[in-house]
Amino acid sequence: MDTKPIHPGFSPTGRMSRPERCDRIALVLQGGGALGAYQAGVYQALHEAGLDPDWISGVSIGGINAAIIAGNPMEQRLEALSEFWRRITDRTLWLSAPDGDIFRQWRNAFSAMTTLFQGQPGFFEPHKINPWLLPAGAKDSTSYYDTAPLRQTLTEVIDFDLINRKTVRFSVGAVNVVSGNFVFFDNQTDTIVPEHVMASGALPPGFPMVKIGTDHYWDGGVVSNTPLQHLLAQDDNLNSLVFQVDLFSARGPLPRTIQDVMGREKDIVYSSRTRQVTDMFARLQRWKTRAYEALVKVPEADLSDEQRAMRDKLADLPQATILQLIYQRKNYESNTRDYEFSADSMHEHWQNGLDDTRRTLTRQDWLSIPPQGVGIVTHDVHRDYDKPA
Repeated sequence: MDTKPIHPGFSPTGRMSRPERCDRIALVLQGGGALGAYQAGVYQALHEAGLDPDWISGVSIGGINAAIIAGNPMEQRLEALSEFWRRITDRTLWLSAPDGDIFRQWRNAFSAMTTLFQGQPGFFEPHKINPWLLPAGAKDSTSYYDTAPLRQTLTEVIDFDLINRKTVRFSVGAVNVVSGNFVFFDNQTDTIVPEHVMASGALPPGFPMVKIGTDHYWDGGVVSNTPLQHLLAQDDNLNSLVFQVDLFSARGPLPRTIQDVMGREKDIVYSSRTRQVTDMFARLQRWKTRAYEALVKVPEADLSDEQRAMRDKLADLPQATILQLIYQRKNYESNTRDYEFSADSMHEHWQNGLDDTRRTLTRQDWLSIPPQGVGIVTHDVHRDYDKPA
């Protein structure tokens, strides 16, 4: 295996100071399989700029990346991310290949097909017997792959004791298979173990459900592919700068082939609905502001203790700035891009995340916390970058 770091050298732009009135920097990571290397590049850019997050939350591959970041000392995080992504893409498929989009399409298709039949080293491997040939209740009858290699990898690249010391807040989303409820495992309330991270990435029918306690869980992306709502729903007064990193875009071109249809359908199903979530919380913030304005007009003697407490809490509502970075699909990438784990694509995704975030951080006007009473401001990085500051 190549032991050179995946991540390039630090940017000469230097480290940045935390924005004024920013109480919390959060990194929110969507699911997306092989595309998750993009998130590692985003984290590298934040790290080299001195904007390491206080809270890291993820779903699926985003949950794995989040656990690696939270489960390593700051100075070791990039190496741990490099080791994970190097390990799970450690397969030589070709010694050399012609350049050009059509050849890249062929290489990617071959890589994805290899993953389907052989799995990925340090991640997952096919069951010896196809689940269709097994009786109900058999151990391997509910998935195509065994994720035992992933558990071993996680224990080697993540210090779970460090996560549970709560120096950085960490949370991952999963769905209860029986109830269908979306749940978050959070180190503020739970003792995090490898199974919590594996549950967040147990996408059916490929991967088996993960048992935690008496319940069984699947990938949180089955219900919601972003943990943003969990962060915004916190009942605190902390102003937040949120970097939300999505791997599927809700917007895209009209399909022209059946392969385009399959890829576009995947984009729509797994996109984060960020605007829907932020609009809902912005409306809630406005109603809270109106409630405060009504309460301050009531004479003190006419208020109950509960109403006074509510008035005082509503006087200092938290503000949030959300920077949404969305991976931009390449022309030669097909609907298999989330399970195309070639080292070439992994390096490219990592570099894309690094470049996009370095570029984003040059817009320092985007990093400021909104004025009191504004609530939530969202910047769709790839759509808004060329607009004037």
